[in-house]
Amino acid sequence: MTEAIFAIPGDHKQRTGGYIYEASVLSALNEIGCQTELLPLPASFPDPTQADMAYTIAALAAVSDQHTIILDGFLVGSLDPRRLDEVRAPMIGIVHHPLGHETGLAPERARFLQANEKAVLAHLRHVIVPSPHTAQVLVDDFAVGPDRISIALPGFLRPKIAPCPATPPVILSVGLLAPRKGHDVLLDALGKLKNLDWRAEIVGKAHDIDYSARLHDQCRALGLINRICFTGELEPPALQTRFAAASVFALATRYEGYGMVLSEAMLHHLPVVSCKVGAVPDTVGKAGLLVECDNAAAFADALRDVLTNNNLRRDLADKATERAKALPHWQDTAEIFARIVYSLR
Repeated sequence: MTEAIFAIPGDHKQRTGGYIYEASVLSALNEIGCQTELLPLPASFPDPTQADMAYTIAALAAVSDQHTIILDGFLVGSLDPRRLDEVRAPMIGIVHHPLGHETGLAPERARFLQANEKAVLAHLRHVIVPSPHTAQVLVDDFAVGPDRISIALPGFLRPKIAPCPATPPVILSVGLLAPRKGHDVLLDALGKLKNLDWRAEIVGKAHDIDYSARLHDQCRALGLINRICFTGELEPPALQTRFAAASVFALATRYEGYGMVLSEAMLHHLPVVSCKVGAVPDTVGKAGLLVECDNAAAFADALRDVLTNNNLRRDLADKATERAKALPHWQDTAEIFARIVYSLR
């Protein structure tokens, strides 16, 4: 018997943190016996056309009240709250991070998304978030009662490839080529480290074409074109190989609701260099060096310390491995979802 309907716009197998989280939970829910069906919806969210919005509301309204709907994070942020009374089934929403907090949004767009998400959240029976930080944001900024929020940390597969650091040392960064991920700050930082022996790999698809083009121009202007490789998106086996070959993981992010790649790096025995933003401090703990956001000089200093101080690098790597031991598996995450689904029946 189907217990839940998981509504996800676009290709649910996309290789981004939010989609990986949702696809993994969908699979794990069925593995633990909480039968959950995928409801594929138009890919235009979080900026839907009128036709796509109408189609989506109709599809949600058609779900029986004997089932629970799990809403993807894009839907929570951008559905039309005025029409959610048409939906009979109880709804659970996932918030990876509020859409209005995305870097680079025009102020008017950010205000609209924040107000819209707050209105949608008021219609939901329960909200699931990936971190304590995101839970607190919903309480403080979106008027969601703590009793309506559950934290379900992402699950993680354990690496099947042992660390095998390359020479010269590889600085690895993984994230969409989008302003929030701060790759421009990373490039500026790397430009200050030309006297050291290293190469860098930036893994991620061009989510923002203009930003991606600017990154390549920046790389050329800094004289780093022969030391930095933009790999594009990689399939999991290839990405595992890149993690194994790296000596340090670097993400100059401007905001993370959790930061799954940071935990993946720790699972691969990698020290982390990142920023004191969002959930990053909670995710990384003492397994990395964290600096202020948008400070390329400080980011460069942290990278230099890790690259040149063998004792520091080993200590951070050991702390990363120890911290990674406590990371949940996807079935652990799915069990939290299942308990909420059953509680709403």
